[in-house]
Amino acid sequence: MPKVKEFFEPFAGGAITGLTAANLGLFDRVTIVEKDMEVAAVWKTILHGDAEWLANEIEEFDISPEHIEERLGMPIQSERDLAFRTLLRNRTNRGGIIAPGSSILKNGENGKGVKSRWYPATLKSRILKIASLSKRINFVEGDGVQTMKANIGRKDAAFFIDPPYTVGGKKAGKRLYSHSELDHECLFNITSQLKGQFLMTYDNVVRVKEMAAQYEFETRTIYMRNSHHAQLTELLIAKNMKWFIAS
Repeated sequence: MPKVKEFFEPFAGGAITGLTAANLGLFDRVTIVEKDMEVAAVWKTILHGDAEWLANEIEEFDISPEHIEERLGMPIQSERDLAFRTLLRNRTNRGGIIAPGSSILKNGENGKGVKSRWYPATLKSRILKIASLSKRINFVEGDGVQTMKANIGRKDAAFFIDPPYTVGGKKAGKRLYSHSELDHECLFNITSQLKGQFLMTYDNVVRVKEMAAQYEFETRTIYMRNSHHAQLTELLIAKNMKWFIAS
């Protein structure tokens, strides 16, 4: 098995897996891909030179429902301005949702309302930390599936694939993501052709298990809790699970 030189996260979102890999220096390069223009603006701002501005803007913002409404009502002046507004909405909307139809927090955690998830010092520190890793991270604004196709024959690549959970018209994925439409059968087909290692996470539903079996993928069930502390299950899917999970 050749050494893995590049790690791909084709459906980045917050890219926690890719960021962790970059922080630990596990690969020569980490490539994260995001299709959503607003989320992409955040990554480009942090990784392409405006991280300090964004961090300071967050630190100096006087958070309140009135100031949020005022800021979001202003014309967007630049990509970094869009990045700030995206983070502002993510941290002050219910469930962190920025897709159309999302609404601002009212009670929030412990009755703190919009201040529940707005931690300026912590956010500033995280942004500057990510910026310090920019030489290890390649950001692509585009279609994650196309990125997979472009690297389909590489044995020196590894992929962490975490697509929107919309199999069978699942509403949660449509509510959470602006770009939730995805041909899941096509994704499975492309994944089956990857020469490099991969790990997928998916909703634990019958149709996903059927597709995994069709391509002779292995699956494992993992347990998690949602924002309401309810216990849920997800599926881990891989071609050779021993690379990722100890037996």
